[in-house]
Amino acid sequence: MTDTEDPKASLALCLRMLEHNRIIDYNGHASIRQGAGMLINAGSAQRSRLTADDICLCDLDGQVIEGTGKPPLEFHLHAGIYRARPDVMAICHAHPRWSTYLTMTGHTYLPVFAQGSLLHPLPVLDTPDSINSADMAARLCGVLGDGPAALMKSHGAVTVGGSIEEAFVLLNYLEENAERQYHALQIGTPYVFSEAEVAAARAKLFNPGLFRRTWDHHRARLEG
Repeated sequence: MTDTEDPKASLALCLRMLEHNRIIDYNGHASIRQGAGMLINAGSAQRSRLTADDICLCDLDGQVIEGTGKPPLEFHLHAGIYRARPDVMAICHAHPRWSTYLTMTGHTYLPVFAQGSLLHPLPVLDTPDSINSADMAARLCGVLGDGPAALMKSHGAVTVGGSIEEAFVLLNYLEENAERQYHALQIGTPYVFSEAEVAAARAKLFNPGLFRRTWDHHRARLEG
């Protein structure tokens, strides 16, 4: 997000792109840290048509400061991570298909293409329960640690970043890697990047310029 962009508009765009990419549907939410609180989409808002007007400013207890509507029931997921991780400026949570297939069947997420390597190793919260309490948020934070993402067994995924672009792009990379892994498993044993190859991919690909370029690619697909 550049200095000239409205963070509410960027957050709404993020969610519309995730819906367009079939990573979220009528559920799913994203947030941006804002001072001592957060901007987050109203839980009842239609994801495919979100605008800045559907974004509310809340404190970390879920109390609405500005805007209409209420935050999602899983606002605790965002609040817990912001409390535990001062480096995190944005969060995306979704219930995507391919990565959830992996956790449903006990398959470990494996780095099978370069961009997907940025999420490796990817820990799993060993419960499908919603993150709708401070205690559940603390459990998730314990699994997430200082990493960029975590999966939740038979539930979904969360990505974090220093910007909404980073959190969005990492969620897309995560799901594409999971899809490639899933399909490769149908015909054989997928090639898994070595630790050296993962490190090389991370050194080349984990940078804001490439995150912005990927964000702009998905924006053009949505608006084109």
